[in-house]
Amino acid sequence: MIEFVLDARSKVNTYVQLIQQVKQALRVGLLAPGDQLPKVRDVAQSLAINPNTVLKAYRELEIEGLVEGRPGVGTFVRRTLGGPPLADQADLRDDLVAWLRRARTAGLTPEDVIALVETTLRATLAADAARTEHASA
Repeated sequence: MIEFVLDARSKVNTYVQLIQQVKQALRVGLLAPGDQLPKVRDVAQSLAINPNTVLKAYRELEIEGLVEGRPGVGTFVRRTLGGPPLADQADLRDDLVAWLRRARTAGLTPEDVIALVETTLRATLAADAARTEHASA
């Protein structure tokens, strides 16, 4: 079961952080169809937030078709966002862990790492799209 963690320093709304964490868990296979999300009351108590914040996140996930609420029972995953199974990603994850350790040794903060990954990802996707477009022209 997923365990939510909030970043109090983040400018991202609390309910959006919850949504992002569920989506990440779906992408990497930590949550699968049929899995139950933590009960609203439990999340609210463990994170010291208003239960309506959790409800808002769960409602948004339901609107997106990722989960479904069952009155009196809980909220359950309907579909995944994952690509290859987590087992197929083991080598990539090991490489990433090694890279993250090198980045920390080099003095990068978590924010530096995120910025580097996001800008590199955007640049790579743009370059790949341009290359594909150029090849088909």
